[in-house]
Amino acid sequence: MSYLSRIRLNPLRTKGREFLRNPRTVHAAVMGGLPEQPNTNRVLWRLDTREHNVNLLVLTPTRPDWTHIVEQAGWPHADGDHVLVRDYTPVLGHLASGREFAFRLTANPVQSTMTPDRLTDSQRQRHGDTRPRRGFRVGHRTAAHQIDWLLRRTDKWGFTIPTSRTDTAAPGMPSTIEGPAQHEVRIVNTTRYTIPKKGMPKPVTMHAITFEGRLTITDPDKLRTAMLTGIGPTKAYGCGLLTLAPLRDHPA
Repeated sequence: MSYLSRIRLNPLRTKGREFLRNPRTVHAAVMGGLPEQPNTNRVLWRLDTREHNVNLLVLTPTRPDWTHIVEQAGWPHADGDHVLVRDYTPVLGHLASGREFAFRLTANPVQSTMTPDRLTDSQRQRHGDTRPRRGFRVGHRTAAHQIDWLLRRTDKWGFTIPTSRTDTAAPGMPSTIEGPAQHEVRIVNTTRYTIPKKGMPKPVTMHAITFEGRLTITDPDKLRTAMLTGIGPTKAYGCGLLTLAPLRDHPA
């Protein structure tokens, strides 16, 4: 059984601000909400910021307790629902071939290359002048390449992203690398993290890209696995969580 949690964060509190700038702090807080320690199961999380509201979404294999996050980085004495924890089984049970949903995904689009334009400090320290067998992992830097990264991999995750249903593509939907066709996906947020690493002279930089759009299910089993285990790399740092919602005029 899996549970999807939504926790309201207060970005004006010291801990709330730290959550927004340091994914390692969020990861530690998320793992602290699970009673089984050490926990070897996959835990996915994502920060969602919309119109000054900041929510932390977490997918866990067991029912969690987020009291410590509310007290440190939330709204412990305010009215309203500060934490919602729901059984994720009904959502996973509604997946069927041909069904369409709005989706939201934060991912870290990267590629492996043997000949990067330039090495990062951490790559240079790890490898020196030698080349790794599987190439260097390099992040995509432009919106077009980031969307193309997503479109090229949807088949293995059990869905497709249809082409735009409008004659003129909506704002924020750049053309793919392959051609002028517009797809029902856009980038709604880009966050650059600078993460200190033990033993590294300089911090590691990563980009978390948030996609929104429309998808059509092609393989429910593949999609279910992707939703439970995550999409792409750096899952511990807030990437990989794909969530679905009923279709409306705008993706949710």
